[in-house]
Amino acid sequence: LQKLIHLLQATDDPLIQEQVLITLSNSAAFSVNQDIIRNLDGLSVIGGMLSTCVPRVKEKALNALNNLSMNIKNQEEIQVFITQVCGTVESAPLNSDVQLAGLRLLTNMSVTSDYHQKMINSIPCFLHLLSEGTERTQIQVLKVLVNLSANPAMTRHLLRAQV
Repeated sequence: LQKLIHLLQATDDPLIQEQVLITLSNSAAFSVNQDIIRNLDGLSVIGGMLSTCVPRVKEKALNALNNLSMNIKNQEEIQVFITQVCGTVESAPLNSDVQLAGLRLLTNMSVTSDYHQKMINSIPCFLHLLSEGTERTQIQVLKVLVNLSANPAMTRHLLRAQV
């Protein structure tokens, strides 16, 4: 895992980045690896890949963070990327794999109310996706909205959102 994280930092080749991210994502299926990746500063390295302009690399980074977000300690570190992920969901092509990967990560990050405040500005986007997206997109958006609606502090923001 350490060599993969170093390789991800060292290469500018999108094909290598994509393969490394897929491998890290698959590795994150095991909780022991989730801790190892976090302890090797892998979350910030993977999060750094969200800035790429290569959609397939961005999607794989979102998928890896999604798998890593199943761990509460990892969520504490991943939360710094929520605003960026929301921006990615808003700017990605409608119904794209990047948009869906971002929504899946936001779903996991919104299971508890700890990070709901970071998603408030994206509520109008979520509602827009609910009306304009395909069924797959609508299902993912609904999961985020259901999680947000479980928090009484979000009621006002949900009801006042301009669509």
